[in-house]
Amino acid sequence: MTLIFEVPVIPLHTDQDGVIRVGKTRVRLDTVVYAFNQGYTAEDIINQYPSLPLAEVYAVITYYLNNRPEVDAYIRQREAHAAQIRQEIESRPDYREFRERLLARRPQ
Repeated sequence: MTLIFEVPVIPLHTDQDGVIRVGKTRVRLDTVVYAFNQGYTAEDIINQYPSLPLAEVYAVITYYLNNRPEVDAYIRQREAHAAQIRQEIESRPDYREFRERLLARRPQ
């Protein structure tokens, strides 16, 4: 028996908003990387995100380990973008009033 060695396709794609997602799911690359860095195994991750195939989670983790500086830079960029959007939203004049109305609806 002869084994065939192929370069596996990395199951990542960029959506229309520039967010990198895993396989054909809506699960983000940073979600998998964050869980992995928190000590979760690939099996733990698929238990939390059952739409992810186990082989794809392992492939994403392998990609991350082989490209850590670039992936970490991407994640920092996404975090900075999220912080900027949050700041823009919170700086709107009607934000405080809207937030207070929502919080008032919360059951005590």
